[in-house]
Amino acid sequence: MTASDSWQFAVAGYAVLLAWPITTVVLVWFALRYHGTHRAKVVNRSVAGGNGRPEHFWIIVPALNEEAVVANTVGAALNLRGPAGTLSRVLVVDDGSDDRTPEVLAAIDHPRLHIMRRDLPEARQGKGEALNAAYRHISMLTAQAGMAPEKVVVGIIDGDGQGSENILVEVSRLMRDERVGAAQVQVRIRNRNRLLGAVQDLEFGAIVDACQNMRDALDTVGLGGNGQFSRLSTLQTLGAAPWSSCLVEDMELGLRMHLNGVGIRYTSRASVTQQAVVDVRRLTRQRTRWAQGNMQCARYLGRLFESPRVARIALAEMLHYLLSPWANAIVTVLLIGTGIAGLGGLLVGHPIVFIPTWAALAESLGVWLGVTTFPGLLWALVHRRKHGDEGMPRMLTAALAYPAFLVLGLAATYRALGRQASGRQAWAKTERLAEEPLALPA
Repeated sequence: MTASDSWQFAVAGYAVLLAWPITTVVLVWFALRYHGTHRAKVVNRSVAGGNGRPEHFWIIVPALNEEAVVANTVGAALNLRGPAGTLSRVLVVDDGSDDRTPEVLAAIDHPRLHIMRRDLPEARQGKGEALNAAYRHISMLTAQAGMAPEKVVVGIIDGDGQGSENILVEVSRLMRDERVGAAQVQVRIRNRNRLLGAVQDLEFGAIVDACQNMRDALDTVGLGGNGQFSRLSTLQTLGAAPWSSCLVEDMELGLRMHLNGVGIRYTSRASVTQQAVVDVRRLTRQRTRWAQGNMQCARYLGRLFESPRVARIALAEMLHYLLSPWANAIVTVLLIGTGIAGLGGLLVGHPIVFIPTWAALAESLGVWLGVTTFPGLLWALVHRRKHGDEGMPRMLTAALAYPAFLVLGLAATYRALGRQASGRQAWAKTERLAEEPLALPA
């Protein structure tokens, strides 16, 4: 490699390294500039007089060995109320639980609670299949009652999820626009008193929220596994199995909706809380599954390119989301390789041209440290401004831990690459933490 080539390589490396904080600044501007109100203004104008408001809500709670949390989840779901005249019901899908989940559910006596028990061999074929079974049951009941499927909304709240009191009202507001076929609410973390919980709330409550608000403006909102709401009529256009066996069935569902021209909105005015994974080993396993599912969704790239329904700028944003695990893996190898080459060259007395001295190596490490620390600190300030429900010391501690959290994510990406290459698909369920019981609704 010539000196000219080395310098070009160094410039390219710094450009890649600096892309992250630059992108962060853009997202932070978006988060602070719009603060969850930009789409609200547009929607309020577009739905004036709209007649798409839902009349019926079904909340599906997929449950597999959820004895530690399912009573609180069901109680919180039964407490949710939509606008006046809106009926809401809860359907728990017990997907072959072999713990005390059936007994816990049997002890809850409420007229709006429905329980579907799936036994083997149908059970435990993945969350997507459990949701599909519940969706088909709801479709059948809707047809028997003579309801219009476009007036029925199906929401998903995970076994550890709890929706904010206004969640159905907010979804109803968004869906007054007949063009809106699905909506996603903000996700927050409840057990953020622990460091890993605080870091995950920094991720969901600030970073993911900003990304989703930007996607909302670009009409590329992605659906999450928790807090997604879809019109029954929208799901029915996708056939008998809207959710797939993909490891991130929610993301794939959102992509299929976009390809069908369905409008998906996001709101940070309502939220659903969930438990953080506070064990490093289990967190790595969870993120590996997410990364592998992201890779599985890459098969939609060709259809996204060909679709006339997906705008070019929206396509660029989707491509970034789908390809980021691959790009992160490659960039990490390049950066680590560069650092090792620079250190090795100095140790053997043959320094590479763009790290000629120990001072240059120290300077490069300082740049790397600043670049990796800066985004987390910025997001801590955004989190404080948007929510104000956590003290700055805790959020700053979470911000300083954020780079290590990202390293864990990169390790998960490499594990996902290995699993995908070897064809491994089976996953162990994420364990829940026991919580103080909530009062059930009357």
